[in-house]
Amino acid sequence: MKRTIALVAAIALLISGVVMSVFNVFQKDQFEDLFSSLADDSPVSVIEEGDPSNRIAVISVDGVIQDTPQGSGLFSGVAGYNHRLTVDALKEIIEDDSVKAILLDVNSPGGGVFESAEVYKYLKIAKDKGKIIYSSMGNMAASGGYYVSAPANKIYASNETITGSIGVIMQSIDYSELAEKYGVKFNTYTSGDMKDMLSGAKTPSKEEKEYVQHMVDTMFDEFVKVVAEGRNMSEEEVRKLADGRVYLGSDAIDNGLVDEIGYFDDALADLKEEIGSDNPQVYTYGYGSGRFSMFNFNGPSIVKQLFNDSDALIVENLINKRQGPKPMYLYDE
Repeated sequence: MKRTIALVAAIALLISGVVMSVFNVFQKDQFEDLFSSLADDSPVSVIEEGDPSNRIAVISVDGVIQDTPQGSGLFSGVAGYNHRLTVDALKEIIEDDSVKAILLDVNSPGGGVFESAEVYKYLKIAKDKGKIIYSSMGNMAASGGYYVSAPANKIYASNETITGSIGVIMQSIDYSELAEKYGVKFNTYTSGDMKDMLSGAKTPSKEEKEYVQHMVDTMFDEFVKVVAEGRNMSEEEVRKLADGRVYLGSDAIDNGLVDEIGYFDDALADLKEEIGSDNPQVYTYGYGSGRFSMFNFNGPSIVKQLFNDSDALIVENLINKRQGPKPMYLYDE
């Protein structure tokens, strides 16, 4: 009994020591801010206080533009793109007359054709309602990341930004020869010749390849139109740039895909001047998106360490739930 009591006491002291150590690191006031933030259901965070009748909304497009399930735990929003939050935010901005401008904070290799088009749709509506849109590109704003930036009144990038990659990719895996090598056979029953189109269990037929290529070409044509309209270029000019290659920001200035060399702060300063307000309120959506996460540490790496590489689990989940090859405006899958 004495040994048990001693063991319990030792564990209690250990836990107390850990709690006090963490408390000393973060300080009491930071803990209060943290838990008050967690208790607040609003996804809106004010970045700069100012005139609430003249507001700039920062929309973070950080990561792959894809509508994936979001968790509900403490670290559910630490990092990564949240499609539903982005769309809901844009819908709210469209109806809010106090929001004069949108600043896109883009760091993305692109993503799904559907998701990119949905974001583009609401940005276009916002622009048509008189909202000024600037896009600030970070490390990368390629393919779908450029697609959503195209309607912006002004696009900023650094010399080192990777952008462009105008195009569509649709991939499937053909493991039929591997299966044959190990004596694995697939018995497939379909209601039509194209029902198992691009199945990995067989080599695609000429008809399948032609049909899928037609789909890709159709979506590519739409991408070209989006860029041509947004950049005031002819479709012929866009197609010369749209062989899928990426460009550095400095090259994108020369070919017309980017307007200014600058960083987020440069874009924000110019946008304030554009809306004619010396002291606008600047706010963003989401607890863990982009540079304005409520956590100061590198959330993704910590979550990976705690949960045995959650990125791998997410990828596995996406693969398991795939119903077939998905068209993507994506630079690097």
